[in-house]
Amino acid sequence: MAMADLFSAEEIKAAVGAFSAAESFCHKKFFEIVGLKKKSQEDIKKVFHILDKDQSGFIEEDELKFVLKGFTPDGRDLSDKETKTLLAAGDKDGDGKIGLDEFITLVAEP
Repeated sequence: MAMADLFSAEEIKAAVGAFSAAESFCHKKFFEIVGLKKKSQEDIKKVFHILDKDQSGFIEEDELKFVLKGFTPDGRDLSDKETKTLLAAGDKDGDGKIGLDEFITLVAEP
């Protein structure tokens, strides 16, 4: 399964392109632009599993850094600050990683 199976090339290009500048990443806007907020819970789970590169059942900080590259190889790496901000937004139980339920909650946030 690849992101291209879940999103159109145009959606991916628009979303990744919107945050090409350093320190510009905003997960809420990204999820909206790429169309993830409109996806079913099943599709959100698929995205989670694609981003969970080591298949540990969690998206850890080192995997979050490459979230844009998870959508397209042309995506940039998130800065340490952006990565920590995304982790803080998603890590509701404070264990230092984002589980599936936390990811679903993160995507659904207004």
